[in-house]
Amino acid sequence: MTETYTVWELTTYIRDLLDLDPKLQQVWVEGELSNLTRASSGHWYFTLKDDRSELKCVMWKAAAAALNYNPQHGDRVLARGRVAVYEARGQYQLMCDQMQPAGVGDLNRQFELLKIKLEAEGLFDTDRKRPIPAFPHQIGVVTSPTTAAFQDIQNVLRRRYPLVEVILSPTLVQGKEAPPQIVEAIRRLNDYTQVDVILLARGGGSLEDLWCFNDETVVRAVAGSRLPVITGVGHEIDFTLVDFAADYRAPTPSAAAEILTPDGEALRNTIEIWRDQMAESIQACLDDQRQGIAQQTRWLGRLSPAHNIQTSRQRIDDLLSRAARSIENDLARQRERLASQTRALESASPLALLQRGYALVTRAGDGRRVSSVNDAAEGTLLHITLHDGRLTASVQKREKREP
Repeated sequence: MTETYTVWELTTYIRDLLDLDPKLQQVWVEGELSNLTRASSGHWYFTLKDDRSELKCVMWKAAAAALNYNPQHGDRVLARGRVAVYEARGQYQLMCDQMQPAGVGDLNRQFELLKIKLEAEGLFDTDRKRPIPAFPHQIGVVTSPTTAAFQDIQNVLRRRYPLVEVILSPTLVQGKEAPPQIVEAIRRLNDYTQVDVILLARGGGSLEDLWCFNDETVVRAVAGSRLPVITGVGHEIDFTLVDFAADYRAPTPSAAAEILTPDGEALRNTIEIWRDQMAESIQACLDDQRQGIAQQTRWLGRLSPAHNIQTSRQRIDDLLSRAARSIENDLARQRERLASQTRALESASPLALLQRGYALVTRAGDGRRVSSVNDAAEGTLLHITLHDGRLTASVQKREKREP
C-alpha cells in the first residue's frame, strides 16, 4: 500500500524539497505586478502574473525600504528572491529581496552573471585589496576631461592638498567605445612609474550610462592594475562591477578625491603640534643635559687638588680658630683662679690683720712670735709690728688671765 501523509507532512516535505534546490534560492521572475498591499508593518504582499499563471510574493520591510523604485499596480517588473512554502496555506511563494522595472532586466541579469563569474575567480577577494597611499605625490585620473566629475575632482584636490600632481589619462566614460579606451587609460598610468594611485571616475547616470564600468575587460584591467585603484563612479546608490574589483570604492568622484588626500589645513595643524612637542622635548633634553653637566662639574671640582687644598685650608683655619678660643677660655679660667687665690692670700695675710688694728709681737732677741704671756718674761724687749711701722717695748709686768 502506498505511504499516506498528513497535510502537514506533505507540505513540509515539499518545503524541504524547495529549500534544498539551489536553483530556487535566487531566481529572477518577470511578470505583471498586481494586488500590491503595503501593510502597516512595512511588509509588501503582491502577485506576479502573466497570461498563464500567478505567483504569490512577499517582500519584507527592510528590502522594501531599500528599493530606489516605487512600483505601481500594472507595472511589468523583474523580481528577485527565493522560492519558499507558506505552510499555513500550503502554497509556494517568492520571498522577494529586489525589484526593478522589467526594461532593465537583461542588463541586471548580465550584471549578476558576470559578478558571479568574476567573484568565483577571486577578483573581488578582500585579501587582494591594497592600502591607499596616505600622502600621494601624483594621482592618475581616468575620466573624460570635459565632465563635471573631473572639475569636481580638481577643485577638491586644490582645496585639500595642493601639493599633489594630477596626471589625467583621458577616456570616454559612456558608450560602446568606452571600455577599450578605459582599459588603455589604465594601462598608460601603470606604465607611468611616477603615479602613486589611480582614480577611476564618472558622474551619475542611468544603468545604461554606467554600463561600460560593468564591462568584463574593464573590470579585469582594474583588478590587474599594478597601482592601487579607487573608484568614484555615479552616485552613492550606484554600484558597478569595477567597485568590487577596486581597492577602494567611494560613493562619488568628489568623495574619492577627499579620501585620496589628507586635509592640508589639518595636516598643517598636526605638523605645528608635532613641532611644538619636538621643541619641548628638545628643550627638556637640553635642560637635563645641562643639569647633568653641572652635576659632573661639581663632582669633578670636589676631586680636584685645588678643592682639596681649599678644604684643608678651611679645616686648618677652623682648627686654629677652635684652638685660639680654647686657649683664650683657658687663660680666662686661669686668670679667674689666680685672682681668687690672690684674694684668699690677701685675706689671710698678717698685713691685712694689722690694717684692721691688730699687732704682731715678737721678742727682740730671737724674733720669736709672742702669742702668750708665758712667751716673754718681765724685762724682755719686744718688737710690736703695726700696719704702719714697728715699736720696741719692754715687759714691765705680766698679768695672766684666768681661764
